[in-house]
Amino acid sequence: MNSADLKSLQEPIKEKYRRDPASAIITLKAEGKVGEGISCKVETGRVLVEAGLHPATGGTGMLACSGDMLLEALVACAGVTLSAVATAIGVNIKSGLVKAEGDLDFKGTLGVSKEVSVGFKTIRLLFDLETDATTEQIASLSKLTERYCVVYQTLVKGVGVETKYQTIN
Repeated sequence: MNSADLKSLQEPIKEKYRRDPASAIITLKAEGKVGEGISCKVETGRVLVEAGLHPATGGTGMLACSGDMLLEALVACAGVTLSAVATAIGVNIKSGLVKAEGDLDFKGTLGVSKEVSVGFKTIRLLFDLETDATTEQIASLSKLTERYCVVYQTLVKGVGVETKYQTIN
């Protein structure tokens, strides 16, 4: 896909959102079924992923770790956004690798220390790109990828999460 193809594909959608701003508000959903042992089966739209405990919390390493899945979602979103932005601004990326790394202190997760927070302390997002892009183009690519990547922006800005528990009879 080239820049003109992408613009042609997205322009009618953008116009619809300009005419009817409410049509741009969409609720994405995810669902998981609590499984045997300590696991949760999550439908990804393509495959069923079974998540479980990370080995640092007693897991076997045979099930997906939700922390890894968060990083994978960041990598996927950043990679797609980078590709779309590069296409839109005419930057040719011959090949690229997007990596995310996050640091956790499991003393918080396991309740060993109440002073240690639960969750990632730091996340690093790394892009290794084979491209002929200039320094200015890379700066623009970086700025726009960060601006338009949904998962990146959600993590950076934070978002309120509403929780509700209900029993099923």
